[in-house]
Amino acid sequence: MKEIQTKGDGARQTIYYGGTIRTMDEKEQAEAVLVSGGRIAAVGALGEVEREADLRRQAGKSEPEKIFLEGRTMLPAFIDAHSHFSGCASDMMQVDLGRAGSFQEIREILQAYREDHNIPDGQWIRGKGYDHNRLKERTHPDRAVLDEALPSNPVMITHQSGHMGVFNTLALERLGVTGDTPSPEGGKIGKKDGTPTGYMEENAFVDYMKKVPMASMEEFLHAFWEAQQCYAAHGITTVQEGMMVQELLPFYRALAEQDLLYLDVVLYADLRQKEQLTRELDACRSGYRDHIRLGGYKIFLDGSPQSRTAWLRAPYEGADDGYCGYGTMRDEEVKDAFRQAFQDQMQLLAHCNGDAACEQYIRCYEEVKREFPGREIRPVIVHAQLLSPDQLERVKKLRMIPSFFVAHVYHWGEVHRKNFGERRAERISLCRSALKQGIRFTFHQDSPVIAPDMLETVWCAVNRETEQGRVLGAQERIPVEEALKAVTIHAAWQYGEDQEKGSITPGKSADFVILDGDPCRVDPEQIRKIRVVRTIKAGRSIYEDGSF
Repeated sequence: MKEIQTKGDGARQTIYYGGTIRTMDEKEQAEAVLVSGGRIAAVGALGEVEREADLRRQAGKSEPEKIFLEGRTMLPAFIDAHSHFSGCASDMMQVDLGRAGSFQEIREILQAYREDHNIPDGQWIRGKGYDHNRLKERTHPDRAVLDEALPSNPVMITHQSGHMGVFNTLALERLGVTGDTPSPEGGKIGKKDGTPTGYMEENAFVDYMKKVPMASMEEFLHAFWEAQQCYAAHGITTVQEGMMVQELLPFYRALAEQDLLYLDVVLYADLRQKEQLTRELDACRSGYRDHIRLGGYKIFLDGSPQSRTAWLRAPYEGADDGYCGYGTMRDEEVKDAFRQAFQDQMQLLAHCNGDAACEQYIRCYEEVKREFPGREIRPVIVHAQLLSPDQLERVKKLRMIPSFFVAHVYHWGEVHRKNFGERRAERISLCRSALKQGIRFTFHQDSPVIAPDMLETVWCAVNRETEQGRVLGAQERIPVEEALKAVTIHAAWQYGEDQEKGSITPGKSADFVILDGDPCRVDPEQIRKIRVVRTIKAGRSIYEDGSF
């Protein structure tokens, strides 16, 4: 692992000029930017910036290095509003099943992986990214499928949504799952004739996934390093650990002790483990320490819309039994979560895909907020896929933050048309409606569900096209500038870091991304083809594609 230095040199000065500089603040654009000691020192006309650099040189700073952008576009670095950093690291050590189109292809990929990596009998093998919507069988595999592929290894494969997965027979035996094992509240252990099928969803899958032995410290640290490089290559300098659990503490402790982090990581503690986690991470509550900050708490209120486990107010399309998905927490539990967040002055994030889950979160916040007048914790509605038009006014009044997984339009738009019908599918990720209400919202990719590709997400928000090229909800398209705000200044505001990040403004950290095209000037269809050529954190380059 190569060392990447991001601590600012107090004397070092750099001037960026000769391209399009979009500040994402009131100035909108600038001709040049001066960086001094890892922070933005001046923004404006080139002559003004040069004069400021000269004054600083006379006061003991270095002669400024001048970097000609060659017509490229500079933006504030992208900010990840929601993902699972450790999940991305873990992904680096798993079999990729995303390309599988059938049960047979799943078997073949797993077998090839075992052979290629010389994995002995008895060692756990983990797979990721299968999607039953893309399989020929149009359903989830079961343990028999995995047994046929790898009968001598315990196997766990995870659905692309991260909300469900499958274990083979040996894995179930290792985990102690039998026909008598009950499904937990808010989850399901699949059974047929009283025997586990290997399939699990929501709380059941999450609980047993945690019991699978983790990789070695050395393997995990290397994987964290690779995950950082992936984010940096997409222009991101602040990332999220969207569900921090006790099992991850040793790894974060090692990352800090070995000074391996160069991205800022904001942790959201599993509220069920609050006491242990906050005690261990107390030093990270007031700000970053070794690039780690404790941002707040996280809860889950429902599941995945593409897997029909999101909690809806009206039944899924074709559900003759009135099936609406299901919630994972009772109202009183959600209200207690808010009370805890208010008492500790910590932010609360809730996974809410369906409109029923969103309604529960909004309703509980309305009630609890009255108990704490004058306090604000900026609760985030994570995903907000089916947040409904009738809920937006209350969201604005409460100053809640929807973080839209808008890339669903492209990746699962056709699935949503089948699951929700055309009218509801067109209203997923109500970006334009939220904009009209004056609601500040953010975008995310929920990585490792999909790659942390901010430009693809911007493209999705602007064009709203499905994989088949069908426009889904044209009325919810938004301008490019607003989409860029959702991954820069609004994301910084969500974190309460808008005085430090999110725009190219004097005094803020020199976190930038340089692109080979201007998203605001190219044909909107071409936005996703724009490449990140350099990512800069605190004035230091942490990713370069070698093009300049």
